[in-house]
Amino acid sequence: MDLTQVSSSSSPARPKKVSAEESFNALNVAQYDERPFLKRLGVVDWLFAVAMVAGAGFALSRYHPFMNYYDKLVLVCAVPVFMVLGWRWKPVRLLMVGIAALSLLAIQIYHGDLSRADNAFFLKYFLSSQSAILWMSALFVFATVFYWIGLLSRSPTGAAIGSKMTWAAVLMGFVGLMVRWYESYLIGADVGHIPISNLYEVFVLFSLITALFYLYYEQHYNTRALGAFVLLVIGAAVGFLMWYSVARDAQQIQPLVPALQSWWMKIHVPANFIGYGSFALSAMVGVAYLSKERGVLADRLPPLEVLDDLMYKSIAVGFAFFTIATILGALWAAEAWGGYWSWDPKETWALIVWLNYAAWLHMRLMKGLRGAVAAWWALTGLLVTTFAFLGVNMFLSGLHSYGKL
Repeated sequence: MDLTQVSSSSSPARPKKVSAEESFNALNVAQYDERPFLKRLGVVDWLFAVAMVAGAGFALSRYHPFMNYYDKLVLVCAVPVFMVLGWRWKPVRLLMVGIAALSLLAIQIYHGDLSRADNAFFLKYFLSSQSAILWMSALFVFATVFYWIGLLSRSPTGAAIGSKMTWAAVLMGFVGLMVRWYESYLIGADVGHIPISNLYEVFVLFSLITALFYLYYEQHYNTRALGAFVLLVIGAAVGFLMWYSVARDAQQIQPLVPALQSWWMKIHVPANFIGYGSFALSAMVGVAYLSKERGVLADRLPPLEVLDDLMYKSIAVGFAFFTIATILGALWAAEAWGGYWSWDPKETWALIVWLNYAAWLHMRLMKGLRGAVAAWWALTGLLVTTFAFLGVNMFLSGLHSYGKL
């Protein structure tokens, strides 16, 4: 008998080293289910759908005096959208339930009296719009710290705490916006409006949308390593929000200027900020890509292929929604000012943003744009987008001057 054969057969086999990219691909294969989508739904999924329909019915019956035809149409159309979102991304269900429960609790405590915000304990410290948004801001800051602790110390616990705090921040932020919407009607029926009309409100919206997109990709790619990078841009938005509140008293609810008294605002602005949030996310992923490529935290970040894929998906989603927002804005302009396009500074810079990401996607799909060039381009795109979002309001004037600092 050959002793070498005995030795090799009796010795334990060495475990094969699996790369991060192979683990990522294996996870995607394991999660794939060939059954039709509706057949994958269980009892809990259908109960969630029933709850969504019931919630919309309650809102229509309770608040229909405050809704016009378009508000009701948007609410009805939102039900299937959020239903499918909850089916495909299960963690967001608890978020929706939490937002509804806390918002209704705040409305119940107010009981039609805005002055209770200074007297009722839960409103004063937790559930009034200003309190909830302050909690959101604090939680985002702490989440950033814990994500970095998790990344630098290789601590899964630190990153997990950061993730939970981000979810909590999103919950409090949306509660703040919903309660702010109600508070505006308590001030006066002619004042009441959806809270996406000024820089204070849209910075809250931007933070929430960016965080939600990140949380989705965090679960999809099964990694929390990018939270430290993405939360930096959200932290910057929160920092501006706090400065803006102190320096300009911007948290106060103001009546809508005439140019914004349109139902177009309710769909144009959210679509715009879904685009902005996705672009910001892609830029921070680009920072992570460049860091890994240069050997900074390289062993703690996902594979370059995963970062590249996430960067592409973020820009693609952002571009789609930004395109929709631009079309909606043109239709709104035609109704308000009599023309679809007027080369207003805000419109011009929106076009520059659109052309920038259209070129990025063209080079990606037609020329195979990858690597550091794509990452630098995505990061540069954030600077262009920031100027279109904020710089135009600060330094230029035009038809959109109602958004000036």
